[in-house]
Amino acid sequence: MARSRRLGIEAPGEAGQIARIMTSTLSSVLFDPRRIALIGASTDAARLTARAQVYLRRHGFTGELFPVNPRAETVLNERAYKSLRDVPGQVDFAYVLVNTQNVEAAIGDCVARGVPVACVLADGFAEAGPEGVALQRRIVDAAHAGGLRLLGPNSMGVINVPARTACSVNAVLEIDALPAGRWSLVSHSGSVMGTLASRAAARGAGFAKIVGTGNEADLSAGEIADMLVDDPDTDAILLFLETIRRPDLFERAARRAHAAGKPIVAYKLGRSEAAAKLATTHTGALAGSDAAADAFFRAVGIVRVDQLEALLEIPPLLLGRRPVENPKRAVRIVTTTGGGGAMVVDRLGIAGIATAHMLDTTLAGASRDFVATALNDARDADDADLAVAVIGSSAQFRPQEGVAGVIAAKGRNPICAFLVPEAPAALRLLSGSGVAAFRTPEACADAVRAYLAWQPPRPVPDAGDVAPARALLGAAGDEPGARAVFAALGLPNGAVAVDPDAPPPLAYPVALKAVSATIAHKTEAGAVALNIQDAAALRTAAAGMRARLGDQISGFIAQPMAKGLAEAILGYRRDPLVGPVVALGAGGVLAEVYRDVVLRLAPVTETEARGMIAEVRGLAPARGYRGLPKGDLDALARAVAAFSRLAALEEVTEAEVNPLIVLPEGQGVVMADALLA
Repeated sequence: MARSRRLGIEAPGEAGQIARIMTSTLSSVLFDPRRIALIGASTDAARLTARAQVYLRRHGFTGELFPVNPRAETVLNERAYKSLRDVPGQVDFAYVLVNTQNVEAAIGDCVARGVPVACVLADGFAEAGPEGVALQRRIVDAAHAGGLRLLGPNSMGVINVPARTACSVNAVLEIDALPAGRWSLVSHSGSVMGTLASRAAARGAGFAKIVGTGNEADLSAGEIADMLVDDPDTDAILLFLETIRRPDLFERAARRAHAAGKPIVAYKLGRSEAAAKLATTHTGALAGSDAAADAFFRAVGIVRVDQLEALLEIPPLLLGRRPVENPKRAVRIVTTTGGGGAMVVDRLGIAGIATAHMLDTTLAGASRDFVATALNDARDADDADLAVAVIGSSAQFRPQEGVAGVIAAKGRNPICAFLVPEAPAALRLLSGSGVAAFRTPEACADAVRAYLAWQPPRPVPDAGDVAPARALLGAAGDEPGARAVFAALGLPNGAVAVDPDAPPPLAYPVALKAVSATIAHKTEAGAVALNIQDAAALRTAAAGMRARLGDQISGFIAQPMAKGLAEAILGYRRDPLVGPVVALGAGGVLAEVYRDVVLRLAPVTETEARGMIAEVRGLAPARGYRGLPKGDLDALARAVAAFSRLAALEEVTEAEVNPLIVLPEGQGVVMADALLA
C-alpha cells in the first residue's frame, strides 16, 4: 500500500475499510511510536530543545531514541546522529526541534527517510503574517507530496500516559509521574495542555493521551479526536479550542463518538470579541461568530462548557449516559449547608436552570444513609432532571464520612456534587467513584447547564430541489431578485413591480420601495414610503424618491400594508468556521441593537425552526404571552426552514429578510425587505 494511503492522506475512491486501516496505522505511530528521532536535540539539559529527550527517559519510554545534532557525538549520554539520513532503520515519529528557518529542510529530510509523522515545535508560521503563511504552506505541500503527516507547527507534542511515552517539551512533565486516566485531551495551546494535566493531577485524575495541535497545518483537533474514538484507553475526549478548523472532521468524530458512547467536551475561546482577536493572533485562525460555534457544537453532539474547571469535572456526569430527552431544566438539591446550597441555586438560576426543591439537612448532618436516601428521592423526582449534593465542612475534615452518602446513592440516574470547602481528599473519593464533583458553584452550574443542553447529533436535513432558486441567482442583485430566489425556496413573496404612472395590481393602502442594487438600508436612505392611500400619493412618493436618489434606483415595487403581531429577522451566513448557519431573531429597526438572535446550522427542519422560535425572547408576544393573540408560528417555522435551504446554494454567502412580519394565527407571514449576497 502506498504511504499516502497508509498514513491517512485522502485518496479518491478509497473504501471505508481502507480508510480505517489508514487511521489505525496513523494513530499507532502518533500515539505509540517505538523509534523516535529528535531533530535538533540540545546537549544542554536546561534548554527547551533538550526537554523531549529528558522527559521521554524520565517517564520510562522503552523504545529507541535518535537525537539528531550535527555538532555532537552524544546528546545527554546517548549516541547522536549528524543528520536524520544517518539514523539506521525506520523512524516512526520525528520531533522537529530546530529553529523556524531550519524547519523546511528538516521536513525534507523526514520525507526523504520515509518518516510517517513529524511534529514541529517552532512558531513563526501562519500566526506570524504573510511570510509565515507561505512557509507553512510550503512545508505542508512538501510533507503531503512525500506521504508525511504533520503535527503543528507550534506544537508541544504528544503524551501517551499508559504507554509511558512523553514526547513533549511541556514543563508539566517535570512531575515524577503523570497519573493515568480514562480521558484524553486535545489542545490547540501547548501551555494549556500542561495546565489541564496539572489541574487533573491535583484532583487525583489523569489522562490517557494528551496532544498539542498548535497551528493545525495538517493534523487537526477534529482528526485526532476521531482517532481517539477508537482508542481503547479513552472513554471521554476533552478539547481546548481556539478556533474550529475542518468542521467536517469534528462532525465525523462527534457522530462516531456518540455511537461509541464516548462524550466529547469542548472549551472554546472566543466568547468575547477580545478573546476572538487573541485566538486569531495566537494561531493564525480566522475567528468567526461564537454563536455559530455554539450552533455547530449543538448540531453534532459536542458538549460545550464555559468554565475551565467544568471541562475537567463534567466527564463523570456524561459517561455511560445519553442526552436527556425533553429536559425539564430543573434540579433538586440536597445540602448539608444552607449557604452552600444557596450558592448553587443562585448560579443555576443565572444559567437558566430552576431548583425544583432544596432539602437542607444541616441539622441532620451528613449521615450516609440519610443523605443517600434524600439523594435517591431527589434523583427520581418527576420535577427534576438530576440531583445535586452540596457538602459542607465534613467534606474537608471527615472526607470519607462526608461523601459516603453521595457515593452510596450513585446509580444510573445522574447525581453530582459541589464541595463547599477546599476538600481535595473528598474530591478524589467522589471522582474515583465516578461521581462528578465540583470545586466551585460556577463550575457546577455550568456543567449542569451543559449536560441539559447536550443533544445527540442531528440528522442532516435534505435541502430538497433548489435548482429553481439557483437559476434565479444571476438576477438577484437587487431586492426583487432576492425575493424571487426566496420565493423559489418556499417563502411567500407578496411584492410586485409597479409603474407609478399606472394603477398597481394591489389594493390600497400599500408600501412603496425603490429598487436599488446599491442601497442596503432603504428606510434611512428615504427609499421607502408607507401607508400610501391612493394613486396620487403613489406618484408623489415615487417622484420624491427619484429626486433624492437619482440613478441609484432602477424601478419600484409595492406590496399591501400588513399589521402583524410581531416582527422577525431571518439571516443566513456561510460562516468561515462552521459553514452555513441560519439565524432567527426579533426583527425591525432595532434588531442590531437587541441582538436577540438564535442560530442553527443550516438547513433546518420545521421542527428545529419551532425550537428556534421558542428561544427568541422578542417573539414572546406572538407565542401568546399573557393572553395576547397568537401569531402564525406555523407559517414562521415554514419560512425559517425554507430560507435555510440557502445552504444548498454554494454561491450565496449572506442573505437577510428584515422584517418578516408575523400575522395572526392562520394568516401567514409577510416578507417586508430582502437582501442577498
